[in-house]
Amino acid sequence: MRTLPALCLALALPAAAAPLPSYELEIRNGHFTPPSLTVPARQRFKINVHNRGEGPVEFESLPLRVEKVLGPGVSSFVVIHPLKPGRYGFFDEFHLDLPGGYIEAQ
Repeated sequence: MRTLPALCLALALPAAAAPLPSYELEIRNGHFTPPSLTVPARQRFKINVHNRGEGPVEFESLPLRVEKVLGPGVSSFVVIHPLKPGRYGFFDEFHLDLPGGYIEAQ
């Protein structure tokens, strides 16, 4: 019976050590670069968000239930849960007059 906990730990470690796929997204005064990201479906991933503009921005997605406010020059990240295949929009709430972007899960 003592080997069962060790076996569980050994099986869990490789999965926990695997890095998340990461994608870079810049926001400059409400404009997204790139305007879309293509990601694998059914896999968690991370988006590194960089505010390259002169004022605050907010990376927000209603279907993904995520929002992140960044001051000028600030970088942060969001982790997105596994997505079904499809298109998921995002926008900058501080610049609603500008087009948003989307994530395409394939």
